[in-house]
Amino acid sequence: MTDPIRVTERATLPWRRTPVVAIGLAGAAMLVAAGLAFSRPDVVGIGLPLALTTAWMLVRRPATAELQVELRAQPGAGGEEAEARGEVDAYVDADWVQFAVEQDSGPQRLADVGVGRSVLTTTTRLQHSGPLELLGVTARCVAQDGAWITDESPRVAIRWNTPPRARHIARLPVAPRLTGLHGAHEGGRPGQGGDFRDIHPFAPGDELRRVDWRATARAARRPGELLVRRNNTLSDSSVVIAVDTAEDLGSVVAGWGAGDPDRSGVTSLDLARQAALSIATTAIGEGDRVAYHALSSGGRSIPSGGGARHLARVRDIIAATGPSTDGSPYRRSPVVPSGSIVFVLSTFFDGVAAQLATRWRAAGHAVVAVDVLPTSDASRLTREQLIALRTVLAERTDILTEVRQAGIEVVSWAAPDIDAAMRLAALRQQRMRAVRR
Repeated sequence: MTDPIRVTERATLPWRRTPVVAIGLAGAAMLVAAGLAFSRPDVVGIGLPLALTTAWMLVRRPATAELQVELRAQPGAGGEEAEARGEVDAYVDADWVQFAVEQDSGPQRLADVGVGRSVLTTTTRLQHSGPLELLGVTARCVAQDGAWITDESPRVAIRWNTPPRARHIARLPVAPRLTGLHGAHEGGRPGQGGDFRDIHPFAPGDELRRVDWRATARAARRPGELLVRRNNTLSDSSVVIAVDTAEDLGSVVAGWGAGDPDRSGVTSLDLARQAALSIATTAIGEGDRVAYHALSSGGRSIPSGGGARHLARVRDIIAATGPSTDGSPYRRSPVVPSGSIVFVLSTFFDGVAAQLATRWRAAGHAVVAVDVLPTSDASRLTREQLIALRTVLAERTDILTEVRQAGIEVVSWAAPDIDAAMRLAALRQQRMRAVRR
């Protein structure tokens, strides 16, 4: 569990009369008139207290309401079955407060509560990762048995970026050109930490502890010549994660475009966020440098970096990545360091992300296309909708075929064993690099 989130809102709300006053006066007048018409003093006696009470409500106008609403939420760690608990405090000089409550962009519900601490408690199930609204409330105050109410207060909401749960990946494909001296990958330059490279004559800059005395005694050509044992250096890879946020498609095809998080099932951005965090965690754990980019006009980015603090920053930005809000098909092309490996996370429906991946591959980068489309559930589709779905899936298959023909590895994140799929991609990439050498 994370630390509680608190949001406080103060508002000054004017009072206004409700139809209760008019109804009370009209009812009292009717009772008095009926009593006088039928010579019934008991009926007149019933109408007089109602008239006096209504007149007292009319005269005793409440002072301006100073409403203070405090929201507290305790979000869970995210993922399946995680929950967030919220509490609402209300402080105002009124009889009670009426709240309009929304949870996770769901339907609005009304609740009439008293005044004080923890007057309203909520529980929200975190079905998706990414940015969401845990709790949003709008309040209005009620006084004198409903004779006076205030205008609605400004809306108060608690937003939370739910981090995804990373999956274990044992091995990732690496960049075509390894750089640095602090990674975990076998480099092509002489250095320290790697496997045996060769036996070489001693040169300025070599360490005396690297002298191989057996090789010197066996293979030295002239007196005084020393031979050193050289190893390959351990280098790091430059990893770039590019996430296509133009679409957020759920596993339930009938809910595409509806924007209902309760019925959509696992969405493509859920898988994209999980894939991005899993790749970043594995890469940084191996000493690589990771950059993150959201491929939208207003998408957030973080430059290359490594270490635990950088991973924490990447996790926060991934958790804050949501669908593109402008609705345009534009994908910006971020700056990619030379000789990097680029993981493009997309559903590959419109082909724009595939074009970016192809350009990066033509520029000499290693590219892995990660398909984040969840397993489709077409059980509630009509015959015409099934035909349309098959058509768009066939176009998507053609796009992925072109991507493979461009020399780009394609991995489906919805596969049962994504670790094995990544290992196969890394082995194929290693084989291709060996053939080129």
